[in-house]
Amino acid sequence: MNARTVLGAALGSVGAAVVGNRLLTKRAGDLENPLEGVERTYRWRGMETRYTVAGDPNDPDMLLLHGVHAGASSNEFSPVFERLAEDYHVFAVDLPGFGRSNRPPLVYSPTLYAEFIRDFAGDVTESPLVVASSLTGAFAVDAAGDAELESEFAHLVLICPTGDTGDERPWLRTLVRTPILGTTLFNLFASKPSLRYFYDRDGYYESDRIDAEEIAYAWDSAHQPGARYAPASFAAGTLDPEFDLATELAALETDTTLVWGRDSELVPLRDGRDLATAADLDLVVIDYATQLPHAEHPDRFVEYLTAELLEAGPAGADTSSDE
Repeated sequence: MNARTVLGAALGSVGAAVVGNRLLTKRAGDLENPLEGVERTYRWRGMETRYTVAGDPNDPDMLLLHGVHAGASSNEFSPVFERLAEDYHVFAVDLPGFGRSNRPPLVYSPTLYAEFIRDFAGDVTESPLVVASSLTGAFAVDAAGDAELESEFAHLVLICPTGDTGDERPWLRTLVRTPILGTTLFNLFASKPSLRYFYDRDGYYESDRIDAEEIAYAWDSAHQPGARYAPASFAAGTLDPEFDLATELAALETDTTLVWGRDSELVPLRDGRDLATAADLDLVVIDYATQLPHAEHPDRFVEYLTAELLEAGPAGADTSSDE
């Protein structure tokens, strides 16, 4: 094979990748708001971030913060959003780089997200009860510990929180951010089979509870312009906060409750028990659930959030539920 043939094949492959990436973005189309409520825009550091509000403004404020992954968005809370709005003035936000919010080519960091949560809570809500999922739980803890927070959190509810997703791989972030190869690799990582595998392995205990519309929305979200930039930092391990989560929680003055799926493997229950013991926190364990107990068992989750969690007994309690 001569050099001209090799060069032609390489250019053809690059051209096919470019065309394929563009077709996927076109196929995804505009991302619709999945939540029933009033959508608003919060401008922050030159970005437009979107959030949805529902419920009686006279009820206590509640801020819902989704987790971080390729197809992440506020749609994570769609199974509980309307139920929670019956008792709370609920705000569900798409974090910068996700969902319907702007996705500029920033190098996303844990500090950026902690500061966003701090500013959003202070500017938009009043003493909210904050519900945060997975790694975003660590960002919320960082924000709650900020002495300059204008709007103190009334309560923190952390769903399988983690502050450690593995060793840092900055080279992976650089690779995924590249225009052609990075987009192609991200599209493979964010394919429907890959997303389904993530939800099946780490999100849900029962596979038949996974809603096909949830997968479809995650896919659409992961194929918006700029969708790879924030997940690139997550995949590289560079979104992990630079503190020990147990130590930070122990020093936190905000009342905090941990919620765990008993069968979670990505962030196992033993981590929850360790955090609860170290920081003297309430721990609620939901049976037949893994990383997304609020999505898999919405009725049980709302029951805890509107009753038992807010009227918690002695710190460090381990309350289990079997739906």
